[in-house]
Amino acid sequence: MSPSNISDDSLPVTLFLTGIPGLEWAHFWIAIPFCAMYLVALAGNAALILVIAMDKALHAPMYLFLCLLSLTDLALSSTTVPKMLAILWLHAGEISFGGCLAQMFFVHSSYAVESSILLAMAFDRYVAICNPLRYTVILNHTIIGRIGLVGILRSVAVVSPFIFLLRRLPYCQHHVMAHTYCEHMGIARLACANITVNIVYGLTVALLAMGLDSILITISYGFILHAVFCLPSRDAQHKALSTCSSHLGVILIFYIPAFFSFLTHRFGQHRVPKHVHIFLANLYVLVPPVLNPIIYGARTKEIRGRLIRLLHLRKISL
Repeated sequence: MSPSNISDDSLPVTLFLTGIPGLEWAHFWIAIPFCAMYLVALAGNAALILVIAMDKALHAPMYLFLCLLSLTDLALSSTTVPKMLAILWLHAGEISFGGCLAQMFFVHSSYAVESSILLAMAFDRYVAICNPLRYTVILNHTIIGRIGLVGILRSVAVVSPFIFLLRRLPYCQHHVMAHTYCEHMGIARLACANITVNIVYGLTVALLAMGLDSILITISYGFILHAVFCLPSRDAQHKALSTCSSHLGVILIFYIPAFFSFLTHRFGQHRVPKHVHIFLANLYVLVPPVLNPIIYGARTKEIRGRLIRLLHLRKISL
């Protein structure tokens, strides 16, 4: 390896992302559905944000949280997919070490922010169903803004140490990573030193951020279901449950792949083939951004109606 690829303090100047190991022959074809999914994610989330921003009737807490979710999905997919496609189509796997750390920071921060938003949306449904008379008082625009700010600050606070934990490690000329984007443990495993601190801190972040959020969401839905089944009529119960079904779908789409990816990366390294893990990691940054606007667009009557009206007006203007 040339000296230009290693810095004086043993940090590599550049890293090389190889793509999906074992499936190099199929990289070109794999990238086609990935690109299509990315375009759908861009269009769907942008349309959702546009519809909510343009219609004051949709400036209720539920839709504002949904707008934040779409912004986070755009950040997550746009941080990873363009480079992923460049690797799969153009074999452009080289990335600076600083750029890799920056991508890692935004990927993990986006995950943490999205988890915070899903928790806030669960709280929104809890207040709407269990305390409907005070809904707009409890969740006013100021409170929503503070919730969003706290979610961002929390994600920055828990993810920032990853950068310092990775920069302290020696890499001994190891600079090839079998992945399509940079993430914490993938970089850490390139090091020629003990990475126990990285493993423990990564596990702690996962448990205290996403793990705690998922527990609080479960508790919220326990209260919601208790309140729903105490309603006097079946129609009222059905209406209340239908308002939660979209959110529950989004929660499952986000947390199930997240925990699978996390657990296999740390405890199933020798049981789950590497190409399966990397392929699923790619789907994880694509599937939620693609499905979230589709689920809410299809299941939420107000959004569906306004989106159809917007498309109809554009067709008339053309």
